[in-house]
Amino acid sequence: MTDAPRLLTRIALFSALAYVLAWLCTYIPNVNLMYFVVFSAGFLWGLLPGLLVGAIGMGLWSALNPFGPADPVVFVAQVVGMALCGVIGGLFRHGNWHRRSLGLQAVVMVGAAGLCTVLYYLPVNFADAWVYQPFWPRFTAGLVFMLWTLVSNAIAFPLLFGITKHLYARERVAV
Repeated sequence: MTDAPRLLTRIALFSALAYVLAWLCTYIPNVNLMYFVVFSAGFLWGLLPGLLVGAIGMGLWSALNPFGPADPVVFVAQVVGMALCGVIGGLFRHGNWHRRSLGLQAVVMVGAAGLCTVLYYLPVNFADAWVYQPFWPRFTAGLVFMLWTLVSNAIAFPLLFGITKHLYARERVAV
């Protein structure tokens, strides 16, 4: 277990990293490395830190992005959805799957990417469709964007997971 000031610092750094990477990916439609950073925070430090990194990072992005702040209902859905991605990371830290073959790790990471994407987009698409109407056309159009994000996350998660594994090993030594 990491002591409180150290863990608080890590939560702040990963929240800032999530926000900065969202800026970096701004003009690449539906590609966002924030998902991976938030998942990694949960994987590295557990459910609550992952949830906090997701909520803080997405809160910053939803309030301070170059397109203007999100509608309050959509804002809450975005924060909740990204916080769930951190929870997924916390759940995926259990078990020894990350010490197995690279093939198994890639399959698990694609599954994690899928869960993170769906758990983010369902509440966001629902809130967006509810606020901006007509509900069903707007909701189904949002699912198309979700698929594009799912593909980009399914590529990014397995490719970047080595970084998380390295940090995970360092965290275990540092404690």
